Amino acid sequence: MPIALGSQAPDFTLKTKTADGLKDVRLSDNFGQKQTVLLFFPLAFTGVCTTELCETTTHLNEYAGLGAEVYGLSVDSPFAQEAWAKANNITVTLLSDLNKTTTRAYDVLFPMLAGVGDTSARAAFVIGRDGVVKYAEQTATPKDLPNFAAVKAALAK
Repeated sequence: MPIALGSQAPDFTLKTKTADGLKDVRLSDNFGQKQTVLLFFPLAFTGVCTTELCETTTHLNEYAGLGAEVYGLSVDSPFAQEAWAKANNITVTLLSDLNKTTTRAYDVLFPMLAGVGDTSARAAFVIGRDGVVKYAEQTATPKDLPNFAAVKAALAK
């Protein structure tokens, strides 16, 4: 069960890989500035995750038009995320939660995915400018995509 609507979003600082090297991204840097969409996904280089992040890349301008920054989070290393993004033309900012700290804070840990280990579940959150959770969804299975229409509706409120 993901964290509850109306609760304060757990802050985090996670790594992303850029052309200039590793960079820290802190959720609270968006507070007071813009809304944030967090898309937790199990693993890079898997079919459904690739579909989700490629589709999100296609619609990044819509999210920007709604005043939102979009982050994809997984337990992959930032180097694996970078290779996956390059191979699939994914331009969503990908954040590495290698230690699973943020995944646990948002209560979306998926135990023993396909017998390989604990990953993030597939989940979506909308965090308002005030840092409060406006939308929270964990899909029934890792094969299911989030309800992107509901995500966009939460952003538009």
